[in-house]
Amino acid sequence: MPDMYESIPYKADGAKGLGGKPVNSKPVLKTLTRGGTPAYDIADTAEGYAEAKLSLKSPLDKNEKNLENGKKMYTIYCISCHGKKGDGNGYLSTSEKFLGIPNYKDRDITEGSVYHILMHGINLMGSHSSQLTYNERWQIIQYVEVLRADLLK
Repeated sequence: MPDMYESIPYKADGAKGLGGKPVNSKPVLKTLTRGGTPAYDIADTAEGYAEAKLSLKSPLDKNEKNLENGKKMYTIYCISCHGKKGDGNGYLSTSEKFLGIPNYKDRDITEGSVYHILMHGINLMGSHSSQLTYNERWQIIQYVEVLRADLLK
């Protein structure tokens, strides 16, 4: 029974579907593919950064649950460089592994600019788009906004 050992791969959502019949390749408006997230098609350019900075807004409610998970994700992915307070004094900065990590207080950032950087990276910071889910990115941004507000006091 070779079919049991070497299965025939099918792509259920392919252009011709399982039965070989053409299928509508456009998703229904305001829906996502299974396991999908909204497409991020803002270019990794200075113009793209400026566009994201002005136009992107978080779709998540600002609440304790999102903020709590944002802090958790920040602690895992961001704290080693950006520090507990967002002042750029994380372990990798203080041990001089990376220099010039920005202080959130000194940057003109918005939800959109931080999201763009999480997606594409900037300077020494690489993209975190593959490590974080769509919601986790926005949750981190909520937490970064809290840290920035504390630094600006």
